Amino acid sequence: MTMDLLIPDKVHDETRQGEALILEPVGKQNGRKLYIESYGCAMNFSDSEIVASILAEKGFETTSDFNNADVIFINTCSIRENAEVRVRNRLKEFAGAKFRNPGMVVGVLGCMAERLKAKFLEEEKLVDVVVGPDAYRDLPNLIEQVDGGQRAVNVLLSREETYADISPVRLNSNGINAFVSIMRGCDNMCSFCVVPFTRGRERSRDAHSVVAECKDLFDKGYREVTLLGQNVDSYKWSGQLAEGAEPLAVGDEITVVNFANLLEMVALVSPDLRVRFSTSHPKDITDEVLHTIAQYENICNYIHLPVQSGNSRILDIMNRTYDRDWYINRIDAIRRIIPGCAISTDVITGFCTETDEEHNDTVSMMDYVKYDFAYMFKYSERPGTLAAKRYADDIPEEIKQKRLAQIVAKQQEYSFYRMQARIGKVEKVLIEGFSKKSDKDYCGRSDQNAMVIFPVSENYKPGQYVNVLVERTTSATLIGTIVE
Repeated sequence: MTMDLLIPDKVHDETRQGEALILEPVGKQNGRKLYIESYGCAMNFSDSEIVASILAEKGFETTSDFNNADVIFINTCSIRENAEVRVRNRLKEFAGAKFRNPGMVVGVLGCMAERLKAKFLEEEKLVDVVVGPDAYRDLPNLIEQVDGGQRAVNVLLSREETYADISPVRLNSNGINAFVSIMRGCDNMCSFCVVPFTRGRERSRDAHSVVAECKDLFDKGYREVTLLGQNVDSYKWSGQLAEGAEPLAVGDEITVVNFANLLEMVALVSPDLRVRFSTSHPKDITDEVLHTIAQYENICNYIHLPVQSGNSRILDIMNRTYDRDWYINRIDAIRRIIPGCAISTDVITGFCTETDEEHNDTVSMMDYVKYDFAYMFKYSERPGTLAAKRYADDIPEEIKQKRLAQIVAKQQEYSFYRMQARIGKVEKVLIEGFSKKSDKDYCGRSDQNAMVIFPVSENYKPGQYVNVLVERTTSATLIGTIVE
């Protein structure tokens, strides 16, 4: 499972490098400095913004240097083994700072909290506090417990918590793109995935609060929102309409909002607000959602639709609840209803008992779809998952690596193919800022989520839309010039 939106055309480590998150102090400062470092998916980075908001209200000021911090939090990802190794190594670095500042509080947030709390707290004594994704409101109390000389833990999962009433502090923001969480948890029990155990059951956020947050972002100058959920297509909210509010969908006092309805509601905030979303599930994405995307120009023509495997037997033991034919049906529907829509995916090679022939079905699926981008991984067994309990991780490492190399090469071919097809076309691009390589070039993303580089023009600035004629391309980037 992954929700990272910047998808390269090569093998991608879904655990992003830790990023220190910086915010302006809110309200009265308490003299203590906070350092937050996040790893993993977009949901983790969004959660860190919630944590920052909660602690900013208590007077914490942030710092970009953990050596100067009074409280250090690392927001963790538990999807793959290398993520845990990286986090543990980072905690050992923090231990050095704590040795120099014994009053420092070090804590672990997020997906590793429940499964590894005993190791972190007792066996390795690397942290003072462990907090799960549904317990962030308790952070001020837990820090107070640590200040009193006790280690603290809260990893309780909730069936209700959505943090809908908390206005996230936009961390390290460019003021143009923002994540908006629309739901939490997951009810799918994919046999390889830890998310249902680390983030709990699925619950959808109040539709009113989602739209209000998007309106507020637009009013503050943001021009693109990405609606986040482990499975956005299963979003479903029903509730009482606020007094005087317009109906959100068919109905009077009680309104049921599905994902297609929510997409439309956010798109109607303003035609100048781009709308993206992640992640979709093949079993749940409906023609209604596709028609909604096609209806509104500001809903981006880009869908991340994880396939994981192209073989029906492997999909069955992965507990993906669809087969090869169902997935192809959804791909055909996307191509029919949204011509030109970019499609990306997730692929796992070397899953338990996978044969060469079954791996070839994944290769042939890639040939059928010709994905624009892909996240590609070799299977890594995660303790506590259904696969770990039911199946032996029996594919030799060298075979996993060989199969992975094959699909990486295949995807590089198709990523370049998709990019080449854009040459000579005009792309509508939202300027995000300067290119990483030169302040003489702007960068931004196309409707199809491709990175576009073009010379700076004094007539345009970040946050504005421009039309860019694509003149050449690499396998990952479109390069062109602004046209009027």
